[in-house]
Amino acid sequence: MPIIHVVAGCLLDQDRRLLVVRKRDTQYFMLPGGKPEHGETPLATLARECREELGASLEEDELAMLGRFRARAANEADTHIDADVFIIEALADTPRACGEIEEVRWIALDDDTLSLAPLLADEVLPALRQRFD
Repeated sequence: MPIIHVVAGCLLDQDRRLLVVRKRDTQYFMLPGGKPEHGETPLATLARECREELGASLEEDELAMLGRFRARAANEADTHIDADVFIIEALADTPRACGEIEEVRWIALDDDTLSLAPLLADEVLPALRQRFD
């Protein structure tokens, strides 16, 4: 089964709600992020993806590693993803849907009302709940 490497970010607001995004023509909400370009560091990848997907800037020193997780890919059949996931301490701008992103939402860490990508539902949300409980 193919494995894709991605970098993703968890942005939490003051009420500990998590920012999630849904790409155009897909059903699953996921973390902002994406695949590194050739020679790009994980932190540079996340900074670029935040600009492209959320219209927001971040500084690399505003990131803390949450962990590396593997899960079934949400939008690619018979594929897994390995994800380096960071907690984003702050964004310089208000996030909004840009580029391939159709929708941006803030969800509680125990939200079960949306269709969430497996990485988010099975790996990241439990890690965040453990970290912040």
